[in-house]
Amino acid sequence: MTPPRPPLKPMLAKPAKTIPDSGGLLFEPKWDGFRCLVFRDGDELILQSRAEKPLNRYFPEVVARLTETLPERIVLDGELVVARGGKLDFDALTERIHPAASRVTLLAEEQPAEFVAFDLLALDDESFVDEPTAKRRERLEQVAGEGIHLTPATTDPDTARGWFELFEGAGLDGVIGKPLDEPYSPGKRVLLKYKHKRTADCVLAGLRWHVDGEPGEMVGSFLLGLYDTGGLLHHVGVVGSFPVKRRRELAEELAPLVTDGTGHPWIGDAVREGQRIPGGITRWRATEQPWVPLRLERVVEVSYEHTEGGDPARFRHTAQFGRWRPDREPSSCGYAQLDEVARYDLDAVFRGEVRRTR
Repeated sequence: MTPPRPPLKPMLAKPAKTIPDSGGLLFEPKWDGFRCLVFRDGDELILQSRAEKPLNRYFPEVVARLTETLPERIVLDGELVVARGGKLDFDALTERIHPAASRVTLLAEEQPAEFVAFDLLALDDESFVDEPTAKRRERLEQVAGEGIHLTPATTDPDTARGWFELFEGAGLDGVIGKPLDEPYSPGKRVLLKYKHKRTADCVLAGLRWHVDGEPGEMVGSFLLGLYDTGGLLHHVGVVGSFPVKRRRELAEELAPLVTDGTGHPWIGDAVREGQRIPGGITRWRATEQPWVPLRLERVVEVSYEHTEGGDPARFRHTAQFGRWRPDREPSSCGYAQLDEVARYDLDAVFRGEVRRTR
């Protein structure tokens, strides 16, 4: 089989609940970064995103490093990550996607990215796409050398469970399970992902109407808030996955809570320096995103995977609706309920070692 050329859809993962006791899987840490396929053919090296877009202009230091260290002809699957303070920093990684070349150059020097390899698709004229995971991993270990980080891997479920708990402190996102006998299947959800799930009780502080209806007709998403120790309410994320019928029911149910915003902690003079509020202008959005303030009377329990963004933190992904909590006062919904993850030495993860840090 001819070695693959870009663009190529990466093999994907589907959610799984628990790491199984049975064998047949190769377990790896789930890196919290940008998925990246690397294609090198002589002097040409291409970094390709999960969406099949080129990433070279945003990560020139990675292109230079891999050009110096990789074999002349190779195709790798892996992840681009940025580490700061001994753990992965997804916010710092997203800052690298910037339209200004001068900004890209500065960030490449100040917070360089690393490429973590977890699959080998081709080497020289030989393609490994149709080979099973076990053989691809064996060949990857043989070619991995100085200049790239090779992700740790194990076939032992108990070790994988230990990684699931320990590595989160280094900013990783869970564990991936790869069927040992399966080939590389571009675009298919063959892999299994085991991710952290937690719950938190949040203030329902606002909402957005659904784009497919008129204002007041269907709820699009909830805007969630948590109080810091100083009593300041921060926007921490959204809940947005509801059936159409439920969206209409929620619009009617929450209509009495809609307010003009007077006295709302996320509007006007009530906003304080350093406070997270919804709808602002960012490098991803040139205009403010409208939202509807609500009276702070409802508490909602949500499930989330993990947080990001430092102090104050926010949910990394869209949260999932759990249930209403009529037994809780909104003022009791603070950051203290969020799990404090034990710190872990990121360099030890790169090396496949197990060592905690304070």
